[in-house]
Amino acid sequence: MSSPQIENDCSQPPALRRRPAQRRSARRVERMLDACAELLDESGYEALSTTRIAERAGVAIGSVYQFFPDKRAITQELTRRNVEEFVRRVDRRFLEEDYRGWWEAVDAIIDVYVDMHRSVAGFKSLHFGDAVDLNLLDSDSENNTVIAGRLRGLFLTEFGLADDPRLDVSVLAAVEAGDAVLKLAFRRRPDGDPEMIEAARQLIRGFLSRQLRSWSPTL
Repeated sequence: MSSPQIENDCSQPPALRRRPAQRRSARRVERMLDACAELLDESGYEALSTTRIAERAGVAIGSVYQFFPDKRAITQELTRRNVEEFVRRVDRRFLEEDYRGWWEAVDAIIDVYVDMHRSVAGFKSLHFGDAVDLNLLDSDSENNTVIAGRLRGLFLTEFGLADDPRLDVSVLAAVEAGDAVLKLAFRRRPDGDPEMIEAARQLIRGFLSRQLRSWSPTL
């Protein structure tokens, strides 16, 4: 199976004032993003500040403002990095494994999401930006709508599902419901409640199976 075509670009204007041209500057920006992620996990978005990010990253406050206008922009760039890492991990899974159908692909995507919750600093606090701003990924669409659109593209290109407006509704409903249950799993246990994670899998697979069979000629 080929790598899934989940796009990782966002229509929101770039959060960075300018892209670092030198390797040293790029490493400095990465340290800022790492510091932002750590502070989000430790004390949340409200307590976050550019001053604290600069101190944790070991850079001058002027270096922060050289690249970011405020803490929201840093958080937005961290969200972009999360999305890119999510896409890379999903790509890797699809290159290394074969799936009998979309339901196994959905399980693999959930696996990636759960693993990032457990292993990526800042992800449990930020997810795909929704914990800070429902429109952090795209100024015109809520974050889960953006993610659902990418999954819809995956279903169309990789599994031959029929392009139908009802697919948009089905995938968005599954993403919203599954996301809510997965967040509950990590509220109940820091490493994720296994029963709730399994419930999210069953919810998404069961709902999509019923919805897609009701109208798709390819199933």
